[in-house]
Amino acid sequence: MPLSAILRQAGESANERVSLAELTEQFGGRALGALLLVFGLACMLPLPPGGTTIFGLPLLLLAPQLMMGSRAPWLPAKVRERTLATADLRRGLDRLLPWLQRLEAVSRPRFSILFGAWGQRLIGLVCTVLALVLILPIPLGNMLPATAVTVLALSLVQRDGALALLGYALAATSAGVLVLAAGIVIGAVQHLLTMLAAA
Repeated sequence: MPLSAILRQAGESANERVSLAELTEQFGGRALGALLLVFGLACMLPLPPGGTTIFGLPLLLLAPQLMMGSRAPWLPAKVRERTLATADLRRGLDRLLPWLQRLEAVSRPRFSILFGAWGQRLIGLVCTVLALVLILPIPLGNMLPATAVTVLALSLVQRDGALALLGYALAATSAGVLVLAAGIVIGAVQHLLTMLAAA
């Protein structure tokens, strides 16, 4: 079953709340990649300040597991038992599922060499670095890293090397934008300090 269908079922559940443990069980053998995808999608939402830190922390826990070659996710019991209101989940999915379904429609297994042992570890490494960026309080700095994580996670689930290459390109673009933004901020601070010193 496509991940979008599993997520839609979770959003249409008659239960008032759904736990992370329940979602993990429904994802089955794809759980590690699927959870990366879910939290990547969550970070793409227009969240209040600090929102990406909340959803980025699980990414920072899961991505290194992929980097170390784990096949099943490990989460602390408190995290697994954490629940989300089904109504809130449904609202988020209404925004994101159309995009996920479009990606699923055009993706297929290809370039399988990118998903060997070292390929998966590379995806884990890149997602770990992106997760570190996502937990930082950078205004409007979450969209590109979150998109890169989402695309890389989906490529892992779908075994689609073309998506993996797109994810790597998004990660590189994200890094370039952040370096450029950091340079602008540092330059502005240095200019301000120079002006204050001259005053």
